[in-house]
Amino acid sequence: MGGLRELASPFVAVGPSGVAVRDRLRHLTAEDEHVLRLVGDHLDTVASRDLKVRCAVGLDHDSEGWAARKRAVTGVSSSRWAGSITKATHDQWALARRSQLAHIRTLEAGVRMIAHRLSLPVGEKGGKHAPGGYASRREWHAKSRRLYLLTDRLQVARADWEAGRVYVVRGGKRLLNTRHHLDAAQLTEEQWRTRWQAERRFLQADGESGKRFGNETIRVTPEGEVSLKLPAPLAYLANAPHGRYVLASRVRFAHRGEQWADRISANRAVAYRIHEDTARGRWYLTASWTMPAVRTVPLGTVRAGGLVGVDTNADHLAAWRLDTHGNPVGAPRRFGYDLSGSAGHRDAQVRHALIRLLHWARRHHLALAIEDLDFTGETTREKHGRRKRFRRLISGMPVARLRARLVSMAAELGIPVVAVDPAYTSRWGAQHWQKPLTSKSRKATRHDAAAVAIGRRALGHPVRRRTAPPPHDRSDRAGHRTVQAPPGIPGREGTRPRVPGPRTRSVPPGRGAKAGDQDTQHRSGRPAEHESWQQDPLRLSI
Repeated sequence: MGGLRELASPFVAVGPSGVAVRDRLRHLTAEDEHVLRLVGDHLDTVASRDLKVRCAVGLDHDSEGWAARKRAVTGVSSSRWAGSITKATHDQWALARRSQLAHIRTLEAGVRMIAHRLSLPVGEKGGKHAPGGYASRREWHAKSRRLYLLTDRLQVARADWEAGRVYVVRGGKRLLNTRHHLDAAQLTEEQWRTRWQAERRFLQADGESGKRFGNETIRVTPEGEVSLKLPAPLAYLANAPHGRYVLASRVRFAHRGEQWADRISANRAVAYRIHEDTARGRWYLTASWTMPAVRTVPLGTVRAGGLVGVDTNADHLAAWRLDTHGNPVGAPRRFGYDLSGSAGHRDAQVRHALIRLLHWARRHHLALAIEDLDFTGETTREKHGRRKRFRRLISGMPVARLRARLVSMAAELGIPVVAVDPAYTSRWGAQHWQKPLTSKSRKATRHDAAAVAIGRRALGHPVRRRTAPPPHDRSDRAGHRTVQAPPGIPGREGTRPRVPGPRTRSVPPGRGAKAGDQDTQHRSGRPAEHESWQQDPLRLSI
């Protein structure tokens, strides 16, 4: 076991902390769309100026500065819009800081890897835990230049981090860069401009408990009527009392509609966001609220009835049911999905595969065991070099989205999810379980064996199964002997113990079970030719 890292203990995943539902704003009039665009564009200007002020302050931000910003925004909008704008600005700055730190760690990993490979001779082979040198002198020279480039970027990023300087693009950096590649994106300049303005509009408001229907800025009644508070410069557009504008559309949340209705009836906080989909020419309303922390089921209770081990792959989920002792039960299951095409298609494929997996687990009243995957440090080209197919494989796996959706959907169905350390599950599963689980009528794959390894680790059992003793003799010539023992037993991975007795020669003469009567060791039952005797112990002194 030398060179292997210490495995983390399995744990029950915590359920989601919030929920969001969406419905289309149908039957909007031309006047409604005009008012929404005017309000969104005006608040976009206000939010952009507030974000500029917040980024200029950097690490010197405090509560007094926040209050001053809010007073400045209130003068050009309203007190409620000012609260939503300043809160969104603060969250956006904090997100930029977290992304900046992640970028620094990625650069550090790249610099370390290149420096390690440059220190090795050209053409040297790598091992299991670290890559070798570069294949040619030309590649070595190119990577040495890239090392200087990454080092400069790292120094700039560290300086920005220490100074509290962040770079934020309202509307998205990717969409901004698309402006220079309109032909590749199959967009005209007018289409891009329309999409850019739609992404930058600010039409979101945080909820407030105790207020009417949980939100005074964007209010939605139980009947589905949507109205919003107009900013002070646009108050002349109001068609309802108190400077409000009522839309002609009515909303009805099909998903979690009862939960939403219960919240607004009790005047509990609900946040709303109005967004335009320029590609479809539609407007949507998204409602979101926080959920109280649900106490997770103890790990011992989850293990009591067995569980389902799930191995995540690029095109399917491999699952196998295990009993409480860690033995595979029944046949393996596979839930496939196709991650090609648009983002909506990929998301639908993932949701469809997960709901089939969850329904199968609920029919058997079992929990799920998954790997706690994180490929943020595994997708860089600095580590895997020319292995483009492998990099594309792990980059295409929707690890974060699949994990978040699985935990959220499992919480709704009341299915516990156990997260385990993913180290060595595929390798050890194939080594110890693929061949024993393969028969004439069923061929177990590496992914099926990995699912068994994941399930056994979640149950607290070792991945390695019981093996036969060596075929030669009592020595360990054919390999290390293992014994099947429950967790917590000392020496469960040690050699097989010798059974005491004269025939095993593991006890001194005269101490065996039948040492008193040596005649009993002869099959004929006749006495031995020599008399029964016992050797006197040697004297230690004269």
